[in-house]
Amino acid sequence: MIDRERLLGATNMDSGTLFRVWAPDASLVSVECLEHGKFMMQKSDNGYFSVMVSECSPGDLYRFSVDSAGSFPDPASRFQPQGVHGPSQVIDPYEFNWTDRNWKGIPRETIILYELHIGTFTPEGTFESAAEKLEYLRDLGVTAVELMPVADFAGNRNWGYDGVALFAPARCYGTPDHLRRFVDTAHGLGLAVFLDVVYNHFGPDGAYHSVFSKYYYSQVHRSPWGDGINFDGRNSGPVRAFFIENALRWIHEYHVDGLRLDATHAIVDESPRHFLAALVSAVRESLTTTKRNVHIIAEDHGNLAHMVKPEIENGWGLDAVWSDDFHHQMRRALAGDHDGYFQDFDGTMQSIAETAKRGWFYCGQYAPYFKRNRGSNPEGLDYFRFVFFIQNHDQIGNRAFGDRLHHTIALPAYRAAVVLLLLLPHVPLLFMGQEWAAGTPFMYFTDHYPELGRSVTEGRRREFARFNAFKDPESRESIPDPQADATFESSRLIWEEREREPHASILRLYRMLLNLRKSEPVLKASGTSGELPIETYNNGVLILRRRMKGQRAVLAVIRLRGSGSVELQTGIQGMSFSEKAWQLLMTTDDRQIACNGRPPKVDFVKQSIHFAQPGAVLFRAVEEDAIC
Repeated sequence: MIDRERLLGATNMDSGTLFRVWAPDASLVSVECLEHGKFMMQKSDNGYFSVMVSECSPGDLYRFSVDSAGSFPDPASRFQPQGVHGPSQVIDPYEFNWTDRNWKGIPRETIILYELHIGTFTPEGTFESAAEKLEYLRDLGVTAVELMPVADFAGNRNWGYDGVALFAPARCYGTPDHLRRFVDTAHGLGLAVFLDVVYNHFGPDGAYHSVFSKYYYSQVHRSPWGDGINFDGRNSGPVRAFFIENALRWIHEYHVDGLRLDATHAIVDESPRHFLAALVSAVRESLTTTKRNVHIIAEDHGNLAHMVKPEIENGWGLDAVWSDDFHHQMRRALAGDHDGYFQDFDGTMQSIAETAKRGWFYCGQYAPYFKRNRGSNPEGLDYFRFVFFIQNHDQIGNRAFGDRLHHTIALPAYRAAVVLLLLLPHVPLLFMGQEWAAGTPFMYFTDHYPELGRSVTEGRRREFARFNAFKDPESRESIPDPQADATFESSRLIWEEREREPHASILRLYRMLLNLRKSEPVLKASGTSGELPIETYNNGVLILRRRMKGQRAVLAVIRLRGSGSVELQTGIQGMSFSEKAWQLLMTTDDRQIACNGRPPKVDFVKQSIHFAQPGAVLFRAVEEDAIC
């Protein structure tokens, strides 16, 4: 657990409220409790100011003054009820009545992630309304909900990556206890909760950290979003401690089961022990008595094997890392994207198979878009170390119109892609609404003050100038304005769609596959990088086998594009194909999962499958340990 005596911000204690803030270069720091007056704080040798205020209690508002200047919110505030520019509120995180005392989390091998944005997941856009959908997610078959960042930001709508009050749940979504109730409800249903956190930069509006110390920002490193965080320069120790405390608060005060660390490739740290290794170690140490399963996952385009290796092997100890390469190969294959980083991928069946077999595609070879060698050898890594997806918030929302994969390709190919994603051994991630092929986009939206808002809108449109479709300035004007209310509102899910076709059929497909993933022993197995038996039949068809000693194998023949026959007597090395050996489980054109399906013709005598269109056929071995 966390040492309450050393917590930053406002900590409720028996004798009152302890205020503590780091301001190493300041001479005078005071805290003003709005209902009780100002109190001077005492400075310690390490630059921390603190004071115990007996009059102040939970619910009271407060703010800091530094060297008699300003009236500033707490950098470690637990709640900003009037927004990130207003006063902070004293919150007692131990008042909430948890009901999950026996909850220990879920093991890594059972993780099936469902990423969602609180503001657009429901019409109300709150923690409370999202909690009402948790039973639906349980029944869908996912095991973990991943919340996009909820740390408070300026304005009332944002993806969350512009967070500045990093310890405070965004007041537009609800109170801290509303978030705790969301997590508690999830645990009661057997669902884990992961939280996306941003440690690579502060948002552009409302970050008051530099008022307290210039050392929060690096003097050397930059991020793609502005000044980098000081993880390795002068006075970086308290900065590292600030972010580690942030992680520990989400885990212990909100009981979250995992963190997704945003864009860790933008965290530059040249110190002997990388910040991420220190973060993971601190989290593990804090859990030694509770034995909870807490997972730390990174989003990183570096394809670095050492990130998920233990420190004893010169690694950083993370549990898993996002594998963008799988998405990029699939998008290139299915939709033909070739601008930007897609130019580094050819989308061939061979490349998709290699990506699935290794865990990522780039293992050190030259990547033209990045203009350097990219990646490292993942050999020996467990497949549960890789998070695979065919959609996520970035890969949808960073498109000009926020269009989803199924908005671009035909549903038969989409169904085939879903089969591949959910039958692979890697950790799958779904983005909200993809399970029913949602008709709504997910666009980039903000609510900045006018001057910053105009800059964001213009900058976003400039970014697309390098894409062929938007070279003409007039075409760029058609890109939705992130600041417009309509951009945000159109990104909300329409839950009534689930009852209509073709959405209802797609939803049944997801439920069927997720249930299969849980019920078939071979689909629970992992394996290590390089071992996966996935083969290319031609430049449209993949053949995937999942097998494990003592269990019945599962075979999937997946046509991602085109039509034609697959001759199985020559298409699968070392395997016989007959009705005595294999039981047909399903096709993606079965009536219940394809309202206008054209089922493939399976001919056991000729040992062939004829596809009239893209799709997939699944088989299960009749006997255990059959040659497969």
